Amino acid sequence: MAINTDNVRLVFGLKLKQLRLDKGMSLSELSQKSGLSISYINEIEKGKKYPKSDKIIALASAMDVDYDTLVSLKLTKRLEPISDLLSSNVLTELPLELFGIDPANLLEILSDAPAKISAFVGTLIEIARNYNMSIEKFYFSALRTYQEMHDNYFEDIELEAERFLIENNVDQNQILNETDLAGILKSRFNYSIENINEKANPEFSSVRSLTITNPNGNRLLMNNHLSSVQRAFIFGREIGYLYLNLKNRLHTTALVEAESFEQLLNNFKASYFSSAIIIKRSLLVPAVAAVFEQKMWQPQQLIDLIHRFNTTPESFCYRLSNILPRYFGINQIFFSRFNNFVGQNIFDMTKEMHISRKHYPHTVKDEHYCRRWVALTILNDLGDIIRRKEQPGILCKAQKSTYLDTRDEYLVISFALPMSPTPGLNVSVSMGIYLDAPTREKLQFLDDPFLVAREVNQTCERCSLFDCRERIAAPTILQKRHKNEELRKALKRMIN
Repeated sequence: MAINTDNVRLVFGLKLKQLRLDKGMSLSELSQKSGLSISYINEIEKGKKYPKSDKIIALASAMDVDYDTLVSLKLTKRLEPISDLLSSNVLTELPLELFGIDPANLLEILSDAPAKISAFVGTLIEIARNYNMSIEKFYFSALRTYQEMHDNYFEDIELEAERFLIENNVDQNQILNETDLAGILKSRFNYSIENINEKANPEFSSVRSLTITNPNGNRLLMNNHLSSVQRAFIFGREIGYLYLNLKNRLHTTALVEAESFEQLLNNFKASYFSSAIIIKRSLLVPAVAAVFEQKMWQPQQLIDLIHRFNTTPESFCYRLSNILPRYFGINQIFFSRFNNFVGQNIFDMTKEMHISRKHYPHTVKDEHYCRRWVALTILNDLGDIIRRKEQPGILCKAQKSTYLDTRDEYLVISFALPMSPTPGLNVSVSMGIYLDAPTREKLQFLDDPFLVAREVNQTCERCSLFDCRERIAAPTILQKRHKNEELRKALKRMIN
């Protein structure tokens, strides 16, 4: 999609239409005064055609403006937001076709009601500024939306992963590990694998990997502090880039490097491929079905599966989000990740994804997440283990969470572990499953009396549970809402 080549036509059309409307002229009147047909002027205003000089002179004369004003790329103040949108990277780099949007239709929408669309775009820009939303965050949001549209399942990548495994003679019951994948990178793709020299390059101490491309062979530099499981995933992703022929790529695991949506999309595809060759769907689906059929909640079963598939809790939960909608009909789910430093009562949501609808929890700015969420309580448990100087492994807890306001009920399964290589930083990853009637039938362990059930809410600021022992902030937003509601009622009584 090359909207940049259409900018001049679109800007001219927007200006022409706005000038005509400001002067109260109909298409028919402008046609009569300029000598141009109504259909031709309509195509100009929609950005489909750009008139020649003689026709521009006729249009300028008909509307009593000078030629230079009409051909200038500068838009009026009312249309500045559209100008900002057109001059940004958003429309040129975001492949709208992936979201089912015809680029030509978008241009037509912009041209149909320029002032109103401009006001709407301006509102979105203002919201983005207020919430400090960078172009990178916009791309991340667009990528999450793309995943959610497809229930985070991509059959084409699954098939490519299985074709790769067959080509490399991987037994159907074999779980690929670091050694297997490093061997393929070296032998098939002519890679050299080295460690990052943190003394020579201290700026890369927090980077997990760095790829240096070279016609004679690529170099993959790895962080010394990574576990074997983390290294295996990175090797798999590197193979994904090569096997899927993804040219526009990220060279480090520092996603701030991303300069375009295509780079983020390709990174996602390569990561998906890595998960698919390590955690094969042919093995994962029956293993998960066996867990669901158990009458008792047994968290150790899931921890054993993580070890069996040579993966991390995060990759495991993410892989579950691929297969649950397709193979179990469970498509109302969310995935979330929280970070927490030991000893601090601060929890940052660093990743989220929602399938089928907007679930809770989700990112909230300047509020305190409900401390009853298992995603947070499990981090406190992990912190206690570390403070006792015990060796922490993977923790796994589950909770049936009922939201006070909506009475929506979720099964939330959370894992927690220290986040290497950052000292003192712990991470929890959670999979939330909305418990409607069909889903309840599929999860046989839901009636286990040892499965914790709790009432929860979004944030302390919105919660009406005033006797909550875990509360760490006053219900300010709830109180403001009640105050406004009382004011509305009083106004209604006064008016009536």
